[in-house]
Amino acid sequence: MSMPPLASGPEGPDAMRPLLGTVLDALAAGSVERGGPLPVGGPEAVAARVAGALGDVLPDTGDPDALRTLVRALAAGAADPADPLCAAHLHCPPLAVATAADLAASVLNPSLDSWDQAPSASALETAVTRALARTAGLADALVTTGGTESNQLALLLAREAHGGSVRLVCSAGAHHSLPRAAWLLGLPDPVVIPAPHGALDPAALDEALTDLPRPLLVAATAGTTDAGLIDPLPEIARLCAAHGARLHIDAAYGGGLLFSDRHRDLLAGLEAAQTVTLDLHKLGWQPVAAGLLAVARPHELAVLHQRADYLNADDDTDAGLPDLLGRSLRTTRRADVLKIAVTLRTLGRRGLGALVDQVCARAGEFAALVGEHPGFELYDRPAISTVLFRPAGADDAAVAAVRRRLLREGRAVLGRARLDGRLWLKVTVLNPRTRPDDLAHLLKLVEGSTPG
Repeated sequence: MSMPPLASGPEGPDAMRPLLGTVLDALAAGSVERGGPLPVGGPEAVAARVAGALGDVLPDTGDPDALRTLVRALAAGAADPADPLCAAHLHCPPLAVATAADLAASVLNPSLDSWDQAPSASALETAVTRALARTAGLADALVTTGGTESNQLALLLAREAHGGSVRLVCSAGAHHSLPRAAWLLGLPDPVVIPAPHGALDPAALDEALTDLPRPLLVAATAGTTDAGLIDPLPEIARLCAAHGARLHIDAAYGGGLLFSDRHRDLLAGLEAAQTVTLDLHKLGWQPVAAGLLAVARPHELAVLHQRADYLNADDDTDAGLPDLLGRSLRTTRRADVLKIAVTLRTLGRRGLGALVDQVCARAGEFAALVGEHPGFELYDRPAISTVLFRPAGADDAAVAAVRRRLLREGRAVLGRARLDGRLWLKVTVLNPRTRPDDLAHLLKLVEGSTPG
């Protein structure tokens, strides 16, 4: 039996070239087979097709065509975020240049738990994270797997900054990862502030901060998951300062507005936070994962420090080898920073800002289309690129059934959100290539799937 080739090393490029051709051909074939934004038939049909392609998971004898077969099956059964009718979630189509850079990270396989496993990647991460943190008005940033890890780190830093305990104060519209992080970290049950129409109520926050014992961590949101709403950040920052509360802002969705001259003012107040969650696999068009936690006080990161002699021995650190263990709760970490760095350098702030402006404009156009249609009810104009709407006169059960019917038929991927006591269909525009006629077609699909 011959030895399988490696991706890196002197023979790596020659070994990879034909495999890349196989992958690209299989992706194209799978896309044609799917024929739309997601496969037809629902979970049962998809599971059956995957099982047929997979066969015996661990056969005695390998199949040299497994790469082609399984990539094609994955593509045929995918929800394709590059299809304009796949618009349910904060699930972006990744840029080609970022995906190519991600391949390089996979080939070289640096592990960011010690300098001797990732010399250039660790230097790159240091420079890029600090630059992105400064863009948000803060001082430094850690690379994370996304908003959930970033929010958990934010609560951990707040807990340690306050001697081992802090109470979370958050909006009813805050991301579920925040109360979950409080539970994981053994913190008191969060205080949940009312969020009329989805955004945090400053008057209710003021009352809570007046009455609650210290220490407190207020978590505001710049881009809620349900409706893309932005809490009144300047007023929240003022209240936190007046009451001596620490401020965290979850800008996993809205943080991409920083790249846009037209929309960045919506994030006024971001710089007042002690920690900010950012996700570039949303309004940054990166392959998953590309999260960050920006911090205002880098010295607080010292609480993450760990010592493992095989990774960061004291004498190695004293000799000048960078210590990476304090840059994450994880040990093994891939070089997710490479794709981010390549994207920032390739597109620049203006190029990324143009993509942000494009999706925000398309969402506004879709909202106008819904608002002008007598058969639909619009929740509100989009704050970022999320639009909530529902068939006029339909009850919640009918709204849910419309979404599931389109999913099962493979015709469109719409999200769902419950606000003001009612269920809404959700369209999140993250594809900058979405055209006005795509949006009109989407609305016709919903109209045609709505009972009588």
